[in-house]
Amino acid sequence: MEKPLSALLAAIEHTRVRMDDAPADGTTGDPVISSLAFDSRDVTAGTLFFALPGTHTTGNKFIPTAIMAGAAAVVFQDEWSETIKFAIIAALDVRGEDVPLIRVADARFVMAPISATFYDWPSKKLVVIGVTGTEGKSSTVSFIWQLLRLSGKKAGFISTVEYSLGREAIANPQHQTTPEAPIIQRQLAQMLAAGCEYAVVESSSHGLSPRTNRTGCIDYDCAVFMNVTLEHLEFHKTFAQYRDDKANLFRKLDECDHRKVIGGRETTVSAFGIVNLEDESAPYFAAATTHPVFGFTTGGTAGKQTGKPLPPIPGDMPYLAAHDITATHNDLRFTVRGQQGLDGGELTITAPTPGAFNAYNIMAALLAVFRLTGTPLDEIAPHTGRLVPILGRMTVIDHRQPFEVIVDYAHTPSSFETIFPPIRKRCAGKMLCVFGSGGERDTEKRPLQGEIAARFCDVIILADEDPRGEDPAELLAQIAAGAEKAGKVQGKDLLIIPDRPAAIRHALSLAGTGDIVLLLGKAHENSIIYKDHVMPYDEIREAEHALGEMGY
Repeated sequence: MEKPLSALLAAIEHTRVRMDDAPADGTTGDPVISSLAFDSRDVTAGTLFFALPGTHTTGNKFIPTAIMAGAAAVVFQDEWSETIKFAIIAALDVRGEDVPLIRVADARFVMAPISATFYDWPSKKLVVIGVTGTEGKSSTVSFIWQLLRLSGKKAGFISTVEYSLGREAIANPQHQTTPEAPIIQRQLAQMLAAGCEYAVVESSSHGLSPRTNRTGCIDYDCAVFMNVTLEHLEFHKTFAQYRDDKANLFRKLDECDHRKVIGGRETTVSAFGIVNLEDESAPYFAAATTHPVFGFTTGGTAGKQTGKPLPPIPGDMPYLAAHDITATHNDLRFTVRGQQGLDGGELTITAPTPGAFNAYNIMAALLAVFRLTGTPLDEIAPHTGRLVPILGRMTVIDHRQPFEVIVDYAHTPSSFETIFPPIRKRCAGKMLCVFGSGGERDTEKRPLQGEIAARFCDVIILADEDPRGEDPAELLAQIAAGAEKAGKVQGKDLLIIPDRPAAIRHALSLAGTGDIVLLLGKAHENSIIYKDHVMPYDEIREAEHALGEMGY
């Protein structure tokens, strides 16, 4: 892939800036761009480098490194210090050639139009499904992708846990849910090159926010809303802004004309939305688009028990309703029927996906595939028996030990309220849980995590999750305060063991016949991030090793 710089810059409003002191021999012209990068370590000859502002530093500091690595041009924002200016001049002098330096108002924002242009707007040649929500995004994305493939469609997907560029799913090594624009546009282009007609994109609130614009130039055709609860206030500041940023996914349906070239054929995709009718924000999301919206509900039987009445179902919205939900530690069964004009009769759904909450994820996936492909619901439903749950979502670790060990990504108060009640209900013995909370993230949720866990679990062990730049001890103390408020006593049924592998081993040592041990918050992630280092880490493997050490 190659594009002249001028073609990429035509996609944005920009101000070209030259440093008076920079050498210029007049031979630069319009350099050909062969790659995009926002990390100077990824720069090679021909790269357009984006110098992005950061939390702890500025990307402008790395412009000299990018120039020395062969960057063909640089996009930056803000003024730079005299130190950085002279370092840039020195790098240009060593290179012996001019490098265009383009200053823009927001370097991260312009990555989206530049990236989409560089990769020839791949989302205009794919049917794109976006899934947003505080919880359930990754599973729903995976289930939509799997059901599309089981229905004979060529599809790819991008999610927190794994991704597919048209072939089998592979693990996602990053912690980032929705990648930066150059990565997501490249992956969409790779799906297209592999023959995909559908792309499913996990679309986080960060990715949908205009502050990052990661999804700014994606033409979505289907928007799926799972839920919205208290989370990420360190970024969005208020719940209202958090919800508003998520609703951008539905607004995007109205920004696109949905005239696409799919598989070499011109077509118009009938855009639509899907909402979880049990979430009180469902009407807000439905109102964010003029396109048809469909719903799904379990009547409150698979979600968290808040004691509040369910929101009323809009009188004219077609929806799927689930009932008779039965969930065990390794499978799920329920009956579903279309309502208010949504035909298909009564269908029995069986899936090897533990957790009653997966009824939401499966119904959303059924609706998406049904509407996108035109395949009748009764033809899609049997495929649910072949769904593969994603790693780290109610993953059972079975070494024939006399107690259950479950690994899950639950890390919010809402997700705790969702997974704890059904597990508590079927637990014959004690419930023990190991968890922490992410540093440099929303602090309000920490005592709530402790309080909710204390209501359901007999023993709580607090351990490092991703402290980042925070003091790990202080972070865990904030969670402990909530647990103590609910009656737990430190040193008795509330333990603080920052070292996570040690915490897991201690939890397993306390477990007996009929007990359930929950390891929460890390799941699929492959590291624990500290202030001064990143520790490689695999929660599932750690639990397996610990059980092996115990003789199981």
